[in-house]
Amino acid sequence: MPELVEYRVIENVAEITMNRAPVNAIDHQLAREVIDAYERAREDVTARAVILTSALPTVFSAGVDLKLALEFDGQALRRFIEVFYYEMHEALYRLGKPVIAAVNGHARAAGVTWAVSCDMIIAAEEGKWGYPEIDVGLLPAMHLVHLPRQAGRHRAAQLLFTGDIVSAAEMQKLGVINEVVPRAEVLPRARVLARRLAKKSPIAMKLLRDAFMRANDLDYRRSMESVVETMCGLKDSEDSREALRAFVE
Repeated sequence: MPELVEYRVIENVAEITMNRAPVNAIDHQLAREVIDAYERAREDVTARAVILTSALPTVFSAGVDLKLALEFDGQALRRFIEVFYYEMHEALYRLGKPVIAAVNGHARAAGVTWAVSCDMIIAAEEGKWGYPEIDVGLLPAMHLVHLPRQAGRHRAAQLLFTGDIVSAAEMQKLGVINEVVPRAEVLPRARVLARRLAKKSPIAMKLLRDAFMRANDLDYRRSMESVVETMCGLKDSEDSREALRAFVE
């Protein structure tokens, strides 16, 4: 089975590059390889900062592979989420190095999860972002917890309840994205920022990031577990199955 993630270190920056054509749809293998790359970066003494990006020219990630999701019942979905949400969160929580998402294109649903789980986001102005789970009979689980904290309750509700797709510039206005630049400048800009961070004292940066993660974790895990239980319950409903089946077809 070919690898879906490339890991390399350039000038003390670990670059983790997803490559599951055509849209980096997230399956068990892609989720596992990204998390393993995070854990590798944690132990890699040559890496002092991390970039997560995509090898695809116009897409960061379209979210969970819906053909795979169609096969899941609630229990199978829960097992997948234990890897994709909980293990990813744990790997990032304890990484001890700053992580930048270089979002070179479109991001949807769980693809947005990849990005917002990082510490900072540089995004392509051409990219469109959104949470279309409501339209396929699913819940935008992590974003029910995450987005209101960044964008505010009412703007978050509008995006999550409608499933609207918006520009990267709009997401920047909401406080989700740090910088929006032309697509060709996304990775170079992320590299400049990452290398600036990599020049800081690694011990000081680890202590700073660890303290930052502790201060901002709040009740994240408990909130996520509550949302996940609801999401898995919904997946077993006939309405959810029909909506997802119709979208995939």
